[in-house]
Amino acid sequence: MSEAIKLFENRRSIYAIGNELPISEEEVTALIKAAVKASPSSFNSQTSRVVILMDDAHQKLWNIVEKTLEPLTPAEAFPNTQAKLASFAAGKGTILFFEDMDVVRSLQEQFALYAENFPIWSDQSTGIAQHAVWVALAEANIGANLQHYNPIIDEEVAATWNIPANWKLTGQMPFGSIEAPAAPKDFMDDADRFMVIK
Repeated sequence: MSEAIKLFENRRSIYAIGNELPISEEEVTALIKAAVKASPSSFNSQTSRVVILMDDAHQKLWNIVEKTLEPLTPAEAFPNTQAKLASFAAGKGTILFFEDMDVVRSLQEQFALYAENFPIWSDQSTGIAQHAVWVALAEANIGANLQHYNPIIDEEVAATWNIPANWKLTGQMPFGSIEAPAAPKDFMDDADRFMVIK
């Protein structure tokens, strides 16, 4: 089997994470940067932006999410929400993924024929970057999962960490030590998913 496919299969949503790392914080940071830089983007626009929150800043993020969700969640359902958020906060850090919308708008102006496609391609770029980082973390034996509490947390996140106004939050990836493996994964039948045409 291809080594790349093995790496892709090793990347799973790990929800039971702890606050230890098998490598140093500096190595994790370098790994994340390298994975994002190696990820393709339309017109080589390099629209992806990343903020890495560790320790206290990581905890602060999940406090923001909890505070934001509480008035939006039925009271009887909130304990389950709190437990879920606590599982993310139990990690070592969180990667915030953004897209630079100034770059997207500039491309729309430069290439008017493709203007409506650049936001779509930006979404694809952030997805590729997130996958690349996730695979790299999994190879380093670091557990991670991907969350999307944007846009409801965008304003406070931006204010808390002085995020540029042109950066659009696209995802949050809590990470840390793997405290329990991922659950088994089922796959739909190939015949329902793939076509080979000659």
